[in-house]
Amino acid sequence: MKTLLPTSTAGSLPKPVWLAEPETLWSPWKLQDQALVEGKHDALRVSLQEQQRAGIDIVSDGEQTRQHFVTTFIEHLDGVDFEKRQTVKIRDRYDASVPTVVGPVSRQKPVFVEDAKFLRKQTDKPIKWALPGPMTMIDTLFDDHYKSREQLAWEFAKILNQEAKELEAAGVDIIQFDEPAFNVFFDEVNDWGIAALERAIEGLKCETAVHICYGYGIKANTDWKKTLGSEWRQYEEVFPKLQKSNIDIISLECHNSRVPVELLELVRGKKVMVGAIDVATHEIETAEEVAETLRNALEFVDAENLYPCTNCGMAPLPRHIAEAKLSALSAGAEIVRSELT
Repeated sequence: MKTLLPTSTAGSLPKPVWLAEPETLWSPWKLQDQALVEGKHDALRVSLQEQQRAGIDIVSDGEQTRQHFVTTFIEHLDGVDFEKRQTVKIRDRYDASVPTVVGPVSRQKPVFVEDAKFLRKQTDKPIKWALPGPMTMIDTLFDDHYKSREQLAWEFAKILNQEAKELEAAGVDIIQFDEPAFNVFFDEVNDWGIAALERAIEGLKCETAVHICYGYGIKANTDWKKTLGSEWRQYEEVFPKLQKSNIDIISLECHNSRVPVELLELVRGKKVMVGAIDVATHEIETAEEVAETLRNALEFVDAENLYPCTNCGMAPLPRHIAEAKLSALSAGAEIVRSELT
């Protein structure tokens, strides 16, 4: 029997202290060579166990085998020089030193497929795997070759499609593309961003999702949120076209945000991963708080299409906080399940 309101995470989960520096993005690995390979898989097992113990229905790798949700994928591609760096403004928000596109981009071999096969062997639950979206990838680089954001996005879309098809063959049930850039570059999203995303999912038979949020709970993002006023209506710019797209699931930020819940009506008919856990605070939600977020969403999302989720990844949080938040997510979903049935 299909689970009503299946819970999942948006992306990353905290890494063990023996693998990488905790609560830090782009944290260097503490292991090397074969010890690093084994350590990543051990961390993946632990992350999976923590998700299962918390009652998460659709599990993931917790991004234990990667340092960052975008750059780890790019590191494995030809045409990008990580030694030649430039400072760019990420999502019009903060400056970062990024690698440079110096030639045609291509993928010589799979990036995450072996890790996905490993995860598949560990569990019978549905698994979700996250990939960076084309627009968010180009926003994390300096392009000194194509000199066209659109052209580079299309090249990345083709590469992502290759990876996604092999992930599907490895047994992944949902492939999610992370596109926080969709909340910033609205004209580009509607002109070619969604089309590039559809190129990335071309030919897939598994379910596909796009995750659009207001970012990790880091200072650059929380400071930006303070400038957005009493209502965050960014989703209003891209949801109408996404509703007509071939993407199956829309993943978004709801809890403790100023997103008007009625914007969910714009994607009526799609499955929606409703962010019911705030990743920008150490305060642990109660089950009832989660349930109330889900009840509000149910006014605009049919129950069979509602997937309780976290707002974003939780890599910057302490492990015990993240675990407690996942347990709250499951408990809140169970309250609403009981009400519905």
